[in-house]
Formats: sequence, structure tokens, C-alpha cells
Amino acid sequence: MAPLTRCYSAAADQPDDLGVALGGNPPPPSENDNGDDDGNGGHGGAALVLAAGRTLESLPLDIGQAVQKGTIPADMLKRYLDMSSNPIIAWLMQFGGFRERLLADPGFLVKVAIEVGIGICTKTTAEYAKRGEQFESQLDFVFANICMALIADFMLVWLPAPTYAANKSVASKAPGMLSSIFAGCPDNAFQKVPPGYEPFTFVQRCGSVVRNGAKLFGVGFFASLLGVGMTNGLVAIREMLDPSFVPLNAPQDVAVMSGAYGLYMASSSNLRYQILAGIVEERGIEVLFKNNPAICAALSFAVRTGNTFLGSLLWVDFLSILGLQKIGH
Repeated sequence: MAPLTRCYSAAADQPDDLGVALGGNPPPPSENDNGDDDGNGGHGGAALVLAAGRTLESLPLDIGQAVQKGTIPADMLKRYLDMSSNPIIAWLMQFGGFRERLLADPGFLVKVAIEVGIGICTKTTAEYAKRGEQFESQLDFVFANICMALIADFMLVWLPAPTYAANKSVASKAPGMLSSIFAGCPDNAFQKVPPGYEPFTFVQRCGSVVRNGAKLFGVGFFASLLGVGMTNGLVAIREMLDPSFVPLNAPQDVAVMSGAYGLYMASSSNLRYQILAGIVEERGIEVLFKNNPAICAALSFAVRTGNTFLGSLLWVDFLSILGLQKIGH
């Protein structure tokens, strides 16, 4: 079985902690969490590394330090070694963000491919339906709109994806105000507890909604700024070069549309994708069908397609509520 298509969660067998109300930030696995009796100690981990033909020096810093301290579970270390045997996966796992997401969910790249693939198909279909015979002559506008959508689609998978940091002292969390304020929050409000971590508190789970909402507002704002700005710029250039050119719609207000898309991403998209990643996939599909990667991929494709369609409908309603677009016009 190829590592990329394995469909279980890193914390599939961890206890549910949604009822916990208060507590401190979840620490990384402690040195007492894993004993040598089950192969999780420093010597056991080093033996696994040597058996795979690797050295501690060849491992990423966080993995290497966790092996030396004996704090990384044996199954998690095996997962890393198995996946890093694939050259493409090994290259991606050089980057902390990808490494943490792939360790928590080996099917992460499959979900990215599904979401981006769905985005390309649905957005292209919508553009063709809207432009009709002018589709080929307006490919530049189509490209600008699809680029905006793909940036948003990728980030909607990236932000709520569960992560596992082998050593939080050298984890990939980006520095900044949001990171310091929301330190210890899970990646989505419904994420299971990674091996060796203390349960997330209710406050931390709520914090993940606020933190991801703030990030998605920025993603939506700048993605729309790019897409609408490019479209308006292309329209202006076309009108200069071809006085007979008549745009399908009047130029949009870049700031207003960017703010609206940011708000939509921070609210509707944020909640829908946290529920999708944390409940539907991690706690549902990947538990019921953990040994059937093909079924997991098919069900993820189905629910993500439905979620994308629902999002398209809600976006139109959102614009209508804000008075930026009249339904039926």
C-alpha cells in the first residue's frame, strides 16, 4: 500500500476530549509518555532509523531530537520512515508544515488534490456557462478567477488539517501575534488529540475557530484582491486596445469585494471546513473505513464536492445579503 493513500488518522485511537472545559496548553509528548517496553524509547527509535538505512543526522531536526529523547511513538516514526521512502513525499517532508500534516494524516495530499481538482472543474464549468461563446477569447479573465479560487481552496484544506509536531520546541508554527495568542490550540475545533498530548480544552478548541477565521479572512481578502484586481486590470487593457470590446459586467469595487470575500471565508468557509476535516473525515470516514483507503478517498471526494457546491450557493446568498448582487439579475 502506497504511503500516500493510507487513510487513517494519527489519533484515530486516542480518547475523545470534547467534554474537557479548562486546562493548560497541550505539551509535546513527554519523556515518560512512551516506555522502552513498547519500542518507543530512544534506543528503540534509533534502531528503527538504522533498520531503515537512515542515520539520526539525516532526519529533520524535530524528528531527530524526538528520537534521541524517546518521545516519538514507534508507529509515528515508522510512518515517517515509510512515507519518506517516496522521493516526492520525502521532498515535501523537508518542510515543517507538510511534515506535520502528513504525519497526522497520510491522506492529506489526497485531500488537497481532491479539493483543488474539484475547484478547477467547478470554477471552469461556471466560467464557461457564464461566458459561453466568449470563453476562449476571455481565457485571461478565466485564468485570473481560477487562480483566486485555487489559492482559497488550498488554504481551506491546509489550515484545518490536523498536525502532529514531534518536538514542539522546533515545530513549524510561524512566529507572530496570532501564534503566540493561540499557542496550544488545535488545527481545527474537532481535531482528535495527537499521541502524547494532553487533551485540548474547550477554550483552545474555540480559539482554533477564531484563529483560523482570522487567517482565512486574510487569505480571502488577498486572494480576492488579486483576482478582482487582475480582472479589472485586464478589462481596462482590453478596452484600451479594442474600443469595441464590451465587458460582461461592470468593474467591481476591489476593496469591497475583497472585504466581502474575506468575511465569507472567515465565517461560512471556516466553519464548514472545520466540521468537514474534524468531524466528517477524521472522526467519521477515517474511523469507519480506516483500513479501506479507496473508500475513504471516494467518500472524501463526495463530501468535498457537496461542500463546494453548497459553498457556491451560500456565496451567492452572502452577496445578496450584503446588497452586492441581486439574485436573478
